[in-house]
Amino acid sequence: VQLQAYGGGLVQAGGSLRLSCAASGRTFGTADMGWFRQAPGKEREFVAVINWRGTITRYADSLKGRFTISRDNAKNTVALQMNSLKPEDTAVYYCAVARGAMPTMRTEYDYWGQGTQVTVSS
Repeated sequence: VQLQAYGGGLVQAGGSLRLSCAASGRTFGTADMGWFRQAPGKEREFVAVINWRGTITRYADSLKGRFTISRDNAKNTVALQMNSLKPEDTAVYYCAVARGAMPTMRTEYDYWGQGTQVTVSS
């Protein structure tokens, strides 16, 4: 499986960005997909995960209500809509293929994209 994340950029606080992740490989349609992020000097942290059907989502508690994960299995893509962005959301965002069901630990993900930079200015 290969993953390509894109859509990052520079945005002012309060703004929005939509990240997308294009996947290749037969496992996409049957695997849960997640987003993580890593700020400079910090551990990579869980952002959101969506089940393979696209019917169940789970978010980091601190991001609920601002971020929305979705997927389009016909297009092999998973997206992360980010609203009301804050400077502390600045990070490299990664999409990943989960090994099991709705995991939040990065060790439970097998394949990772290269990441896309999101920078939120104050």
